[in-house]
Amino acid sequence: MAKQALQVAIDGPASAGKSTVAKLVAKRFGYIYVDTGAMYRAVTYWAMQQHVDLADEAAVVTAMQTLKISFKPGEPDQLVFANQEDITAAIRQPDVTNNVSTIAALPQVRTILTDQQREMATAGGIVMDGRDIGTTVLPKAEVKIFLVASAAERAKRRYAENIKKGIDTPLAQLQAEIELRDHKDSTRKVSPLTQATDATLVDTTPMSIDEVVAAIAEIITKKQSSTI
Repeated sequence: MAKQALQVAIDGPASAGKSTVAKLVAKRFGYIYVDTGAMYRAVTYWAMQQHVDLADEAAVVTAMQTLKISFKPGEPDQLVFANQEDITAAIRQPDVTNNVSTIAALPQVRTILTDQQREMATAGGIVMDGRDIGTTVLPKAEVKIFLVASAAERAKRRYAENIKKGIDTPLAQLQAEIELRDHKDSTRKVSPLTQATDATLVDTTPMSIDEVVAAIAEIITKKQSSTI
């Protein structure tokens, strides 16, 4: 009998390694990967391009009416498009990174994107990462993972990523930004960052990427065996 195609939810704070791990897990099982964080970044980028006040929910929602977010395969990273524009690199720039929490805190924006994300996950065989996947977007996901790492470790990872992209932001500044993002994400009124009660906690601070992927793959394999 074929193994069941599961819904896999991977949540955690900024720079905990969610996207990197989720991509590799999806590849290992032949699942589709959906980067929900990129969707919020796309809305942030689009609103900024339209010179919209990011705290004005009605204006942001109006701007979203002319935005179609799509994903396409790419190497090494999945490509993100706003309509026909490749915004893969643009949405990772500091100005977007530092404003995405404002957009993510808007209830109507979350409702619109959550509906889109649920539609993507209907058939299963999907790995979705974010901050409220296991609690809000896919509360019935068969596998839920909550990744954490110390703020210092996450700052080091973000610094290394930025250097590769030619962005030289001081390490101390990155750690301060990450700690501020944690506070914003965990205290927002709508879908705050929190571990689902049935999620498995994985502290990635002392672990390599391969070790994290292996640990999650073992959890998925066990769940597949128990649901056949």
